[in-house]
Amino acid sequence: MRNLRATALAAGVLLTASLTVPAHAGHGPSYEWKLTPTGSTSQFRGLAAVSADVAWVAGSKGQILRTVNGGKAWENVSPAGADKLLFRDIEAFDAQRAVALSIGPGEDSRVLRTADGGKTWTETFKNPDPVAFYDCLDFNDSRHGLALSDPVDGKFRILETHDGGKKWSVQSTKGMPAALPGEFAFAASGTCLVAGPGRMAWFATGGGDRPRVFTTYDGGRHWKVTDSPMASGAAAGIFSLALRGPLHAVAVGGDFEKPDQAVKAAAVTRDGGKTWKLVPDDQAPAGYRSGSAFVPHTGQTVVAVGPSGSDVSYDGGWSWHQFDDGSFDSVECARTGWRTACWASGVNGRVAKLVR
Repeated sequence: MRNLRATALAAGVLLTASLTVPAHAGHGPSYEWKLTPTGSTSQFRGLAAVSADVAWVAGSKGQILRTVNGGKAWENVSPAGADKLLFRDIEAFDAQRAVALSIGPGEDSRVLRTADGGKTWTETFKNPDPVAFYDCLDFNDSRHGLALSDPVDGKFRILETHDGGKKWSVQSTKGMPAALPGEFAFAASGTCLVAGPGRMAWFATGGGDRPRVFTTYDGGRHWKVTDSPMASGAAAGIFSLALRGPLHAVAVGGDFEKPDQAVKAAAVTRDGGKTWKLVPDDQAPAGYRSGSAFVPHTGQTVVAVGPSGSDVSYDGGWSWHQFDDGSFDSVECARTGWRTACWASGVNGRVAKLVR
């Protein structure tokens, strides 16, 4: 099962034309992606949007890039000797401080941290358990963060930090519900785990007979789990969660082996994840989607991306319209600042900013 997942996560897609399908007029602003050439051929599934000027990407070949001028130039700040690591997530607090996650079984799962804009990196966690496989991480604030591993001994495993990623410890699984047979998380965009205000965090799964969403409100000590009506299977489930406050969230996914199809591929909750309502297939994103994010200062606007294109929803995830057919794996919007600052990243070094 893990081999199948690893194959899927490593899969690339051919670059397709972009900016050919406009967002539907009358529903909201017309968005498009403005590419910011990186000069890289890595696949960037890790993405951190700090502001309209500052962003970080992390991906294959152990490569990490940073921009501080809105994508006009990208600086290679890759950790020394990391060329064999596969970065799948990165979280950044500003232009200087960032925490990156590499994935894989055993010691391939690592966390690295920089406090000087990537000039130097410190490895702050190396997974000693050959069974554990870390997928994604996120922070509630500049100090408190969690990282998620696939099940070990029948339960998902959580790493925690209270000092901005300098030190990590494995949490007890006493408050974690049992995993389903074959259940795991997708390391596709860094958004299988998302952290909210306070000590809130959510993570999503697939692989089993049904996808599920786990929620915690005490920093991962105790979790509740809810079934989702979305499709699941060996290559299907929930790939990304987007939160808007403590109650409203959107889940997107599908089957990565069928990137142009969207069957039971999106759902919405309005009650903090207690119940989920399936988005009808004719209103869902146009294909499998691996990343999603709410657009700041818009209230209800959500963007989702995947290998076959990008979609926008102006009503909080209930209906979607494709506005781009280029390939992206991840999308993230800056949480602070008055300007809309959403970035996307993906295959062949593609990184772009969302513009109107």
